[in-house]
Amino acid sequence: MKFIEEVVVDEFLPTVRSMLAEDLRERGFTQREVADALGISQSAVSKYAHGDVARNDRVVADERVRDLVDRVGEGLAAGEMTPVAALVEIEVLIRRLEEGDLLAELHEEAMPALAAADVEFSVHDPDSGLRERESVLASVRRGLRTLTNASGFAALIPNVGANVVECLADARTIDDVAAVPGRLVDVKGRAMVPGEPEFGVSEHVATVLLAAREGGALVRGAVNVRYDPETVAALGESHPTVAFDPERPTREAVAEAVAEADRDGDAPGPDALVLYQTGAVGIEPIVYVLAPTAADAAEIVRGLL
Repeated sequence: MKFIEEVVVDEFLPTVRSMLAEDLRERGFTQREVADALGISQSAVSKYAHGDVARNDRVVADERVRDLVDRVGEGLAAGEMTPVAALVEIEVLIRRLEEGDLLAELHEEAMPALAAADVEFSVHDPDSGLRERESVLASVRRGLRTLTNASGFAALIPNVGANVVECLADARTIDDVAAVPGRLVDVKGRAMVPGEPEFGVSEHVATVLLAAREGGALVRGAVNVRYDPETVAALGESHPTVAFDPERPTREAVAEAVAEADRDGDAPGPDALVLYQTGAVGIEPIVYVLAPTAADAAEIVRGLL
């Protein structure tokens, strides 16, 4: 794990300080004056002067960095820029280069997983897309632990398998939904998890979740379990329950059923919602527990055990 601040400290600042030290020396500064201007020790200036500090070639070659060094060096030499003003100028460029620019690129090279995430990432944005995706994946993992550690959960897994899913706040397609690749299956009384959660791997439960949201449900997480009238009744004691037609296209049927329940005064609300279908020829009956997060949905399901 490497933070972008480490890239700044290890790659950017030593290079810029070295370039500034060289620039000021060329403008007639003594070693002591360079040290005072840059707020570093004379021994550090000596190291810069003798090439004992490695420079990052990409930082050196960047025209914006070279322009900054020239402007700051000129300002300090002319007495028109204080060390504080120089610091501000450098900080401004650092922030600029951290946002999808040179420093962000160096950070991705040091942390290849960032590039592999394939999502716009602003390192200083608490609401960045990457942070949200990681939060969703973490919630799915918590939900999985809740269920797989619960005695008896395997008995609730339907023949088609179960899944634990959660979507992004602005989800539109299954690519915006995180889930277990494949599905959870019952193997000799234990729930087998085939792989780590990822986005875009659930079509079945993800479709139900997205359809419920289209119908007005304020939920982002879901777990599907085996259908049983007693299960629906038990869940119905605490949460709204809505049936939908399994013989119609799922997204259409679920969205209309949820919207109709809302119109009839059985609004799903922000807490949880239970959807179910009682099966048809070639279609297994299923119950879907929907909640604000995947972890919340898993806790509801665990309450059945």
